[in-house]
Amino acid sequence: MPIVQLKNVHKKYPLGKTEVHAVKGVTFSIEEGDFISIAGPSGSGKSTILNLIGCIDTPTEGSVSIDGTETGELNDREITNLRHRVLGFIFQSFNLVPVLNVFENVEFPLLLGKTVAAKPERAEWIDHLIESVGLEEWRDHKPNELSGGQRQRVAIARALATKPRIVLADEPTANLDSATGEAIIELMKRMNEELGITFIFSTHDQKIVREAEIVYSLEDGELTNGRD
Repeated sequence: MPIVQLKNVHKKYPLGKTEVHAVKGVTFSIEEGDFISIAGPSGSGKSTILNLIGCIDTPTEGSVSIDGTETGELNDREITNLRHRVLGFIFQSFNLVPVLNVFENVEFPLLLGKTVAAKPERAEWIDHLIESVGLEEWRDHKPNELSGGQRQRVAIARALATKPRIVLADEPTANLDSATGEAIIELMKRMNEELGITFIFSTHDQKIVREAEIVYSLEDGELTNGRD
C-alpha cells in the first residue's frame, strides 16, 4: 500500500467575492522510501498539495490518505498524533526558535509528543542527528550565530527527531546560495538512502528536480505528468 495517496483532490479557497481553485482533480501515490519532487511555477498548487499531505489543510473534494489512514476521517487530536508519528517538516524560512540553541531546537519536537524518552536516551539521539548533519561544533549556538545553510541543517535534524516515515520539505533550498543548496540536497538524499525516509519536496529548484526519483509536475493546479 502506498504511504501517501491522493484521489481526485480539489482545493478551493475564497478570495474576496471570487474563488481560487488551487488544486484540480489531482491523483497520485507515493511509495515508502521515495524521493519525490512536486514541481511547478509559483501559483501552480504545489505548496497546497504539500499542506494537504501534511494535514495542515483539508481537501474541498477527494481524499488524502497517509499510511493507510484517510485524513478526512480524523479529528484534531488524531491528526496531531498522525503528524507527530509519521511526518517531519522542513520549511524554506527554517522556522527555528531564536532563543534555543542547536541542541534545543532539534530536541523541541520530542518534548511535544505524548511519550517523552528518558533524557540520556533523548540526548544521545539528538547528538547523533547533530553529528549526522555536520554541526557538532555548533551544538550550543543560537540560530542567529549560524549561516543559512547551517540553519537548514538544523531544520533537517529537527525534522528527523521524531523518526518520521515521511519528511515534507517546502522549497528547502530557496533561501540558500547554489553551492549550499546542493550540499543540503546531498544531505537529504543521504538521509533518504540510509534511513529509508520518504522525502517529498515542493520546489521549482531544478537541482532538486534532477535528483528526484519521480517528479510530479503541476500547472495551474493540474497534474501534467506523473507515475500514475
